[in-house]
Amino acid sequence: MNVAPPPTALITGAASGIGAAFARLLAADGYRLILVDREPLPSPSDGEPIQADLTEPGDLARIEERCRSGVDLLINNAGFGHPTRFLDTPIEAEVTMARLHMEAVLRLTHAGLPSMLERGSGGVVNTASLLGFLPSSTYSASKSWVINFSQATARAARPHGVTVMALCPGFTRTGFHDSARMDMSKIPGPLWMSPDAVAAKALRDFRRRKSLSVPGWHNKLIAAVARTLPPTFTSRLLATTDMREPAR
Repeated sequence: MNVAPPPTALITGAASGIGAAFARLLAADGYRLILVDREPLPSPSDGEPIQADLTEPGDLARIEERCRSGVDLLINNAGFGHPTRFLDTPIEAEVTMARLHMEAVLRLTHAGLPSMLERGSGGVVNTASLLGFLPSSTYSASKSWVINFSQATARAARPHGVTVMALCPGFTRTGFHDSARMDMSKIPGPLWMSPDAVAAKALRDFRRRKSLSVPGWHNKLIAAVARTLPPTFTSRLLATTDMREPAR
């Protein structure tokens, strides 16, 4: 009797936070994991770790080729933010962030989708941010692109049985803010979610074939309001706050 091989999931930014939470949940569901991060990774019990910096062309090309060879689920989760505002941030750092948030997502999705479409199954989850609905920074602009790109790609993939979804977490207790040297002490406790809760909700929404996942009722409310406010009002509101890259 032939036994079908386990499904394969490739996760970027898998060393910690939401990426590591995805890995734990998918391993429990029987997935074979391909874990990608620029930091060293432990070897999963069934899978492979790949140390790669997706802002480096050679490393990105390696992961593209792995996606092209066929995966069942691609989770583009790698990301970072800046502690400084646009004109106070070196342009090289801004370009590096754009490469990771946009070019890497674009290229890996482009590499992974054809085999999924041919099989008529599988999908892509692209981690965006709640800030993608708010014009607050270059970070939010890049995440807005992820949302727009994911939803456009979802429309093309859905008739072929493939799901593409943008994940928009809000404040999540990961190492994201510490690595960006952001002071988050003023954010009320009830607004925070754990990485495991975010990943679990994302996978539930993915299995329901949604193109957009906003975990947490409070985040859903913020997203709904942000999408209905006039741009001029949103700009004035953001001008009175310090919302640069706090969410995710």
